[in-house]
Amino acid sequence: MDIDDFLSIVERWAHVDRTTAENATRATLETLDERLTPARAKSVATWLPPEFLGSFHTTTDPEPLDVDEFLRRVAARENVDLWTAEEHTRAVFVALHKALPPDQLKLLAAELPEDLRTYLDNAPVMRADEFINRVARRTGEDLEGAARATVAVLETLAERIAGGDVHDLISRLPVQLHGPLKRGEAATGDMAKRMSLDDFVQRVAEREGVTPDQAREHIRAVLATLHDAVDDEYFDVRVQLPLSYASVLPGPEASARRA
Repeated sequence: MDIDDFLSIVERWAHVDRTTAENATRATLETLDERLTPARAKSVATWLPPEFLGSFHTTTDPEPLDVDEFLRRVAARENVDLWTAEEHTRAVFVALHKALPPDQLKLLAAELPEDLRTYLDNAPVMRADEFINRVARRTGEDLEGAARATVAVLETLAERIAGGDVHDLISRLPVQLHGPLKRGEAATGDMAKRMSLDDFVQRVAEREGVTPDQAREHIRAVLATLHDAVDDEYFDVRVQLPLSYASVLPGPEASARRA
């Protein structure tokens, strides 16, 4: 793939001009270089336009970057915010997916953490503002209130489910929503914490500063929106919640309320 084809893909997916696409590509590739072994970086470089070979020159062991640290480094290199860095990184990974043959994609994916590996799958990611807007429509709260509800529910949910499933959610949600998930996971040391529905509701209510009845409505709205956002990954969350949680879980009507 030549440089025009590669950058055209980045332009289309990130909705940017050529200069921005080139800056985004170099920032992402330089950060990827830090995450790979020298052998893998060299192998990936052979399939890239020669103009980008300077971005792959690592001779050291890979740094253990998770998706958030990866995006922070891309943002710093581009001098953009994290949301923009996430959009640009995903666009560059789309171009990588098209530039590399299947065997090279598998080898590349094997060296990436799961929360970053999904970028190679081109899975759609709901924007954070869209997530908050849907919660607001479902609850009748303003955007600030919907954001508080989202943070409170996601943090509590991350305490309730297994760490591996938290990482799966992180890989499918925008970077702005990673913080509460990571805080919840850290609070329980990667282990699912048993809690009744009443305990779950009480934790959310305390985090938000609302009544338990309001918290129940907010939990239902955030979980329904989470179902919209992560689709198949939601099943792994759902099976960890007992039948007693049924009243706050999205039912058949959830899909009809997405728009």
